[in-house]
Amino acid sequence: MKKSKTLTLDQFKEVHYGKRGTSKRDKLEKGYENFKLGALIHEARLEKGLTQGELAEKCGTTKSYISKIENNIKEVRISTLQKIVELGFGGHLQLSIKL
Repeated sequence: MKKSKTLTLDQFKEVHYGKRGTSKRDKLEKGYENFKLGALIHEARLEKGLTQGELAEKCGTTKSYISKIENNIKEVRISTLQKIVELGFGGHLQLSIKL
């Protein structure tokens, strides 16, 4: 029987970025969270049928800033994220902490 060389995502990250808690792995995980947030904002904006400019106007920021958040160039502050979700999308921001 041939053994599979397929790795799970966690195995891949451990091989290429180290175990959890190492600086290289922590940097990867932080980058993923920022990317995920930008992707969620982008998806919600498209679902609402808004351009980046329209969303920016609704929440009091610039089109450039929205673009930078969506493209993982700029980290978004929680206060700004709340404005985007509440004023821009008419939603409610919920945060959770997993230990």
